[in-house]
Amino acid sequence: MPPRSEEPRRDATGSRRGSSSGARGTDRRSGEPGGGGISDARAYTPRGRTIREGGGAARTGVGGGAEQRRTPRSSRSGDPFRPALQVLDGGQAGAARAGRREPVAGGRAGVVRTVSARRDAEPAPRRRSSPRRPERPAAARRPVRKPRRPPKLADPRFRLRLGTVLALALFTVIGIRLVVLQTVTPPAFADGGLDKRLHSVELPAPRGAIYDRTGDPLAHSVEARYIYADPELVKDRFATAKLLSPLLGVPVSELAEKMQRRTRPGTTKKSQFEYLARGVEVDKAKQIMALDLAGIGVHRDERREVPGNDLAANLLGFVSQDMVGLEGLEAKYDDLLEGKPGKKTYEVGQGDLAAPIPGGYSETTEAKPGSSLVLTVDRDLQYRTQRILTSQMAQTRGSVGAAVIMEIPSGEVLAQASYPGYNAAAPGEVNSPADRADAASSFVVEPGSIHKAITYGAALQEGVITPDTAFPVANTITRGDTPFSDTHPVNGRRMGIPGMLAFSSNVGTIEIAGKLGRDRLIDYQKRFGLGRPTGEGMPGEAPGRLLPADEWSGSSYGSVPIGHSVDATPLQMAAAYAAIANNGTYVQPHLIKEVIGPNGKRTPAAAPVTRSVLSPQNAAALRRMLEAVTTIDGPDGQATGLAAAVPGYRVAGKTGTGRRFVDGKLQTGQVGSFIGMAPAEKPRYVVAVFVWSPGGEGGTVAAPAFREMMGFTLAHYRVPPSASDKSPKFEVFPR
Repeated sequence: MPPRSEEPRRDATGSRRGSSSGARGTDRRSGEPGGGGISDARAYTPRGRTIREGGGAARTGVGGGAEQRRTPRSSRSGDPFRPALQVLDGGQAGAARAGRREPVAGGRAGVVRTVSARRDAEPAPRRRSSPRRPERPAAARRPVRKPRRPPKLADPRFRLRLGTVLALALFTVIGIRLVVLQTVTPPAFADGGLDKRLHSVELPAPRGAIYDRTGDPLAHSVEARYIYADPELVKDRFATAKLLSPLLGVPVSELAEKMQRRTRPGTTKKSQFEYLARGVEVDKAKQIMALDLAGIGVHRDERREVPGNDLAANLLGFVSQDMVGLEGLEAKYDDLLEGKPGKKTYEVGQGDLAAPIPGGYSETTEAKPGSSLVLTVDRDLQYRTQRILTSQMAQTRGSVGAAVIMEIPSGEVLAQASYPGYNAAAPGEVNSPADRADAASSFVVEPGSIHKAITYGAALQEGVITPDTAFPVANTITRGDTPFSDTHPVNGRRMGIPGMLAFSSNVGTIEIAGKLGRDRLIDYQKRFGLGRPTGEGMPGEAPGRLLPADEWSGSSYGSVPIGHSVDATPLQMAAAYAAIANNGTYVQPHLIKEVIGPNGKRTPAAAPVTRSVLSPQNAAALRRMLEAVTTIDGPDGQATGLAAAVPGYRVAGKTGTGRRFVDGKLQTGQVGSFIGMAPAEKPRYVVAVFVWSPGGEGGTVAAPAFREMMGFTLAHYRVPPSASDKSPKFEVFPR
């Protein structure tokens, strides 16, 4: 599109003056080469100005003379690239732009004018006359340099919007991250370093107690303290030991040795913990804490207290310093008595703020105290039984004794004493570990003549004999190659069953057993509970031993019926006699009455095993015949058990003399025994006493001890005396 032509402008004098663009336009219309191109570029002055000429070569004034003018600075465009563009297009673009710039109404000042127009309106400044340079041809003119435009500034609204969007995006990201931290992954961050802030404390669980049948404690735990030392922190072990010795009751040398610095066995680590004393009373522990000794610490402990010291010690046993049962009932029922400690783990601060953090991590496992045992033992009766046994055993030396008292018909063991005894609170103060054993359940002996009650009971039940049976009894009888004789020979006289029991006739018993037979005798031995543990509740109970039928020899037919070649414990024999007292029904002896749980709930012990051995009639007949042992005293002789008679009560029982075996080896001396029941017409209690003595004095101890124990038991439980007019009369040698 051809550029618009501009009208000649008039200057201040009124003359018309053509612009450079007009001149260039005239040249282009005439077809001549106008200004522009490389020639115009040569006309460019260092100041960025061009030399304009009137008419095509120079500007003509009013006089027609050529006048040299410089383009004012204000007429130049702000575009720095315009001169270069004018050079390239021959100045045409510049002329076209200049021609299009006309006054426009409504501008910022009302009129928009070009820079060149403003310059034309101003009077031209006077200059010194100087020799005029020769005019260059139009082709050599430099292009008019357009005024530079000011740099275009960014839109502030755009920047504001961009900044707002970026800020909102930033806060959105932060908000989302906070939500994630608070709701999705808080445990992962909260648990970071938690192990270093956790502190655990053990919650002690006391060991269960052991009570007698009335609820009196036989053994229970009390709170105590243990004293320990850190050898690495102890400054002067000898001075520290001197201060602690009077309070702990431990020699200074022993304490100083424990506080000596040492390495742990098998490691290279220094020992930082040594027990100085366990089970220390709380008051003494407070005194030790008040001393504030370096390297000495106090911590909660538990001490097993046995109020009776040696009372039922052989039954109760004892525990270690760590409250673990080692012997007796403490060991047998350790799992039940032992408490399960609890644990509290909580979060604490660090450094000076080593205290629980409110709202921090906390987990508590409650401690579970141990259950308690209630025994069938009567504390008072147990005490008296032990005292009687001890006083009677004083007549012998190096002896072992056992006593058992059972209640009829329950089978509960009311007292079970052993000699020698020991102090359960100080179990280490014994001459031999065997002194801590319960003799009633571990003392294996040949029962001797007390076994004859089993033989006669079996013969009655099988119909081999009756209460009125009588036959001649020789002084000696031989079985196999072994002769058996009586200690009270009757020279073949006719003797009844009560007389045979009263004088403990071996010959008469062997003859009755011959009619009964080997197999039936063994069967009744088992029914009466021999040959296996009773299951009373004591650990390590001996089972005893019965001679198997295939091991019987010729002499066995003579020895077994009278209680030899048979091994049994005092407890087994007491249970056999309890069956006779209980109208022929065997009831398993037992020590545990009930269990008290941590919550106080009482659970009765399992019901004892029972079985019928004899009929009530035969049991009553046998009891009546056994009364002869404690009553016959006349011209025909004295019964073997007169020393066991209890004034005012009918007593049925039997004496015995046997031997003792230890680890299968026969021991020197003899075992004297007596087992009886009272009142015989309706027995309430069975008492068994066994005494082994190297000198054989047991027979003189057992019966008197029985009398005292049975007498105290009947009085303790206020059992009415027997009616004297109903005591049986026995005929030893019936006609």
